[in-house]
Amino acid sequence: MRDSFGSRFGALVALAGSAVGLGNLWRFPYLVGENGGAAFIIVYIILCFLICLPIFICEFVVGRRAQENAYSAFRDLSGGSWWKYVGLMTVIVPLIVTSYYSVIGGWSVQYLFKALNFAFTSGESQSQISTMFSEYVSSPWLPLFGHTVFLAATVAVVGAGIKGGIEKFSKVMMPLLFVIVLGIAIYSITLPGASRGLDYLFNPDFSKITAKSCAAALGQAFFSLSIGFGTVMTYASYVSKKENVLFQSTATAASDLAFALIAGVAIMPAVFAFGLDPQSGPGLVFETLPYVFSQMPAGGVVAILFFVALLVAAVTSSISMVEVGVAYLVEEKKIARPWACVIVFAACWFVGTLCSLSFGPLSEFKIFGRTIFDFFDNLSSNVLMTLGSLLTVLFVGWRLKKTDIYDEFTNGSTLSTNARIFGVLWFLIRYICPLAIICIFISGLI
Repeated sequence: MRDSFGSRFGALVALAGSAVGLGNLWRFPYLVGENGGAAFIIVYIILCFLICLPIFICEFVVGRRAQENAYSAFRDLSGGSWWKYVGLMTVIVPLIVTSYYSVIGGWSVQYLFKALNFAFTSGESQSQISTMFSEYVSSPWLPLFGHTVFLAATVAVVGAGIKGGIEKFSKVMMPLLFVIVLGIAIYSITLPGASRGLDYLFNPDFSKITAKSCAAALGQAFFSLSIGFGTVMTYASYVSKKENVLFQSTATAASDLAFALIAGVAIMPAVFAFGLDPQSGPGLVFETLPYVFSQMPAGGVVAILFFVALLVAAVTSSISMVEVGVAYLVEEKKIARPWACVIVFAACWFVGTLCSLSFGPLSEFKIFGRTIFDFFDNLSSNVLMTLGSLLTVLFVGWRLKKTDIYDEFTNGSTLSTNARIFGVLWFLIRYICPLAIICIFISGLI
C-alpha cells in the first residue's frame, strides 16, 4: 500500500517545509538588500499570489490527481505520450539542485559548530570573518564533511518514510523553526538603530523598481515555493483526496511568505543597527551576520539559534527534493526505499562533491565559463526549473481536460468557493502564467 500523510496538519507542515528553506533565510534577505528593500517586497508579494500560487496549484493538481510520482503522473495523465519525458525532467532537476544545495547546507552545519563553540563572540573584524568564510569554502575537506553530514541527515529522514519520517520531522521542526526565527526577529528590533532596518523593509521607494528587480522577485518566488522541479507534485500525491487544494496551496504560500518576512525582520534591523551594508549579496548570512553576532549583546546565543534555524530550514527543503527521486525509484524501478535512498545519496554526494571542490581545488575548472557550482546553479535555477514550470502550466492548461482540473480543484464540485474562482484561476493558468514564466526565462539568459 502506498504511504501518505496522516493528517491535514502533517501535509501542510510538510508542504510548508518544502517551501521554507535557504531561499527564505539565505536568499530572500540579500535579494531584498540588492533590490531596494520594501518596494521589492511588495512586488514579491503580488507576484507570489498572482503568478506563483496558480502554478503551485497546477503542480498540486497533477500530483494529487495521479497519486503517483512525478514521472508516472505525467505519463499516465497524458495517456503515455511524450509528456512523460517532462515528468522525467522533474525527477532529475531536484536531484541536481540537491547536489549543490547540500553544499550550502553543509556550510550551515559547519557554522552551527562554530556558533556552538562561540566562535563569533571574540570581536573579530568584518574582514576577519569574511576571511574565515573564504578560507573555509576553499578548503578541500571541511566543506565535504559538512556536505556529507547534511546529505546523510536528509536521506535518513526520507528513508523513514512519509508518515514516520517526513511528516513526523516536519511536525516537530517546522513550528520550532518559526518560533526560533520569530524570537530572533523580536530581539533584533530591540537593538539601538534597528528602526532604520524596519524602515528599509516596510517604507517602499517605488523608484527602485526595475524590470530586473521584478524578474528577481518572480525568480525568488519560484525558488522559494519549490516550483518547477517535482517536489510539490510528489508531496501532493501523498495528500488525501478529501483535502482542499486551494486551502493547502494558499496556506503553503502564505507560510512561506510569512517566514520570509520574519527572516527579513530578524536580519535587516540587526544589519542596520551595526551600520553594515544591506547589499552584501550571497555573503550576507555567512559573512555579514556572524560579524553582527560578534558585536551584539548575547550574540553567541543568537548565533546558535540562527544557525540551528538555518540548518532546519535547509533540511526541510532538501528532504522534499530527495523524496522526488526516491519515489521514482521505489514506484517505477521497484527498488526498496532504503536502497533507493542509498542510490540518491551516492549520486547527489558525487555531484555535490564536485560543486564543493569548485570553490577550492577545482576552482579553475570551468563549464561554459562557470565554476561547477555556478554551472549547476544556473542550469537548474535559470533553465530547467523555469522550463519545468512552463511545461507543467501548459500541460494543465492545454493538455489536460478542463473538466478534470475543475473536478480536482473543487473536490467533485463540493467546494463552492473553489468553484466560484475557478474561472479566474483557469485564465491565469492558460494565459498569464506562461507569459510570466517566459519573461523569467528570458531575463535569466540576458
